[in-house]
Amino acid sequence: MISCFTFVTLAGCATGEKEIPVAVRIANATPAVSVTARGETTPVGTPNADAADDPAIWRNAADPAQSLIVGTDKKAGLHVYGLDGRNRDFLDAGRVNNVDLKDGVVINGAPGILVAASDRNDIANAKVALFRLDPATAKLTAIGKIDGGKGEAYGICLGRDASGLSAFIVLKDGTINQIALDATGATPTGRVVRSMKLDTQSEGCAVDDRTGTLYVAEEDVGLWRFDARATGATTPKKIAAADGKNLVMDAEGVAIAPIGEKDGYVLVSSQGDNAYVLYRLSDDSYVGRFRVVDGSIGGSEETDGIELMLGDFGPAYPGGLFIAQDGHNAAAAQNFKLVGWDDIVKALGLPR
Repeated sequence: MISCFTFVTLAGCATGEKEIPVAVRIANATPAVSVTARGETTPVGTPNADAADDPAIWRNAADPAQSLIVGTDKKAGLHVYGLDGRNRDFLDAGRVNNVDLKDGVVINGAPGILVAASDRNDIANAKVALFRLDPATAKLTAIGKIDGGKGEAYGICLGRDASGLSAFIVLKDGTINQIALDATGATPTGRVVRSMKLDTQSEGCAVDDRTGTLYVAEEDVGLWRFDARATGATTPKKIAAADGKNLVMDAEGVAIAPIGEKDGYVLVSSQGDNAYVLYRLSDDSYVGRFRVVDGSIGGSEETDGIELMLGDFGPAYPGGLFIAQDGHNAAAAQNFKLVGWDDIVKALGLPR
């Protein structure tokens, strides 16, 4: 979501909402280091609007430089990009807000890449829209929709454990429905196995499959974690408050950097001051903050969705790839900025 408490007027803000300058909101914010993007995607197709929102990454293990990015234009559908940022495919899926994917999922009898998007074409009835991504052609094929519960679909993330694959769909009112997915047949099926609740508007989420932990950002409140197991407790634990210091509301996109068996970092978009915050997975402690600033490629501001995947992505991103939605892409429509994980590690002085 684009916050209307910004230093510029954006199309996503309702008429008459009060704008509070960034300087006022970040007066007490912790300093952030700076990195620059190494790449960017072509803008989404919807101009003059808050349209780009959330990215997902598929890593090509056989040829990392040929990995793919799926990104939402929440007014129109799904884009597929190469690491060069060029648009490889667009699927008219309507109002899909957030997106995630999993490789190695059995789809109609054969393993493949399953893409899931939060579908809010009907704002009263959330859906999980499912697609198959063909890595050879970079084409998306719609394979069906699953009921996500009553309310407006907002965030989505996928998790996998011994019991199978789950979609966690975050409704705009803070309800989180866990849906057990089965795509093995000709038509995918799913059922809500449990629900969790945060008090106010929430969106970004990510699952750490190693530890069975679900992370969710409640926009004006902070970052939470839940037990991601279908049999687990539904009570959340707060990791960080959006108090204007380390995390400045809105807290938006969430991503995970898994390191070793249980450690690493959870990252959250601090949309209110155009920054990104890291917390340590092992003990929820604050690690640091960074911004993506202007370089040979423009920086990122007003970020909604983020994604991160560690590993080799070819010569441009040898240590991993961080992607941030850019809500203010100069005179062009919104797009996604690509940042080397190595640059973030170096800027923050993280152990290698």
